[in-house]
Amino acid sequence: MSSHSFDLVIIGAGPGGYVAAIRAAQLGLNVAIVERENMGGICLNWGCIPTKAMLRSAEVFHLIKRAEEFGLSAEKINFDLHSVTARSRKVAKQLSQGVDYLMQKNKVSTFIGEAALQASDTIEVMTAKVKETLKAKNIILATGARARELPGLEADGDLVWTYRHALQPKRMPKKLLVIGSGAIGIEFASFYNTLGAETVVVEVMDRILPVEDQEISAFARKQFVKQGMNILEKASVTKLDRKKGLVKAHIEQNGKTRTQDFDTVISAIGIVGNVENLGLEALGIVISNSHIVTDEYCRTSVKGIYAIGDIAGEPWLAHKASHEGVMVAELIAGGNPHPVKPESIAGCTYCNPQVASVGYTEEKAKAAGYEVKVGRFPFIGNGKAIALGEPEGMIKTVFEAKTGELLGAHMVGAEVTELIQGYVIGKNLETTEQDLMETVFPHPTLSEMMHESVLDAYERVVHI
Repeated sequence: MSSHSFDLVIIGAGPGGYVAAIRAAQLGLNVAIVERENMGGICLNWGCIPTKAMLRSAEVFHLIKRAEEFGLSAEKINFDLHSVTARSRKVAKQLSQGVDYLMQKNKVSTFIGEAALQASDTIEVMTAKVKETLKAKNIILATGARARELPGLEADGDLVWTYRHALQPKRMPKKLLVIGSGAIGIEFASFYNTLGAETVVVEVMDRILPVEDQEISAFARKQFVKQGMNILEKASVTKLDRKKGLVKAHIEQNGKTRTQDFDTVISAIGIVGNVENLGLEALGIVISNSHIVTDEYCRTSVKGIYAIGDIAGEPWLAHKASHEGVMVAELIAGGNPHPVKPESIAGCTYCNPQVASVGYTEEKAKAAGYEVKVGRFPFIGNGKAIALGEPEGMIKTVFEAKTGELLGAHMVGAEVTELIQGYVIGKNLETTEQDLMETVFPHPTLSEMMHESVLDAYERVVHI
């Protein structure tokens, strides 16, 4: 056993942990990071990045099948799922190795192994070779989360998959059941449906993408159904009967239960924090619903110990984790950073069509007591969208009627995950409708719709 001392030790090298390590090192702290599996965590290896690589393959496949619309011809259009997966894994590996390089570049000590807290300033790490003891003035917990599993619906990697299995499929599903229509569920439903799987999505809430604005959810649903998906809302899967090569799903809806046969099921019913076997309870760190309770600066109930990212609760987004990591590193180094504001963090879903949003939905703004002005603009009114062959979509903006404050923005359509950042910056700068209306947007771009949506909220829209 060997012992080492650091200003900061971070447990978990995902987008929260590794970014915190880099920023802390930049600020002159002596930093160590502990990771039990892959540098880059779930996001780079089994989440954000590899799923986007696979979705890009599906997008290209979809476009090739539309070749005639663009005056092109393509014959014998097909795909090789193994090659699609191999490309996705190659992208993930490249980025994971990039994180390794960044740790070396910033002189962050790296330990690969299982970590557990022995005291508020002591971490024991079981590596493949030895047991290491790390003494730390400060500790950041960034251990992330994993797929939630319900009794009877557990993944087996054969017939029932989690996101990990779906990223390395043993076969192309013929008839696919996706349980849950949040970002993870709907992205995999979109991917496999585009490649030809007969896809059924079951959502327990009254609409798919339930955290999104109602109009955006409804618009997205319409597009998914057009693409051949069967979407069951206010429904639940109560039981899975597994046989060789077949799953009989018991689906309850409107008080009635019926069965359907599938060859593959993807379970995407939320996540639970990785709080086990870390020694948290013995130190008195407060845990609620599998997540660590923190204040706005990510401080836990034990002085000197912080929690960031998925383990610290929603929104469960990589960019939220990274920003928290930077904030905590600056706090530890003696800075005075601003706390992360959840309402200013954009959510992006990379299905086809894409969905993106920031801030209050119209319903939540009204529920919070705001008098609102709402603007909308359809993709069909935008020259660039028509030229791209992507006329299906809409942008919606929500303003406080009295002050013109931008309360929220919601989008569905091509490339909206790139467009949303314009509104994010606007919210962060406390922009008003006047600022946005006086901004000149380049032509021809999809971003012009962002301008028109604002104009529509104030009865000044031009192109509809």
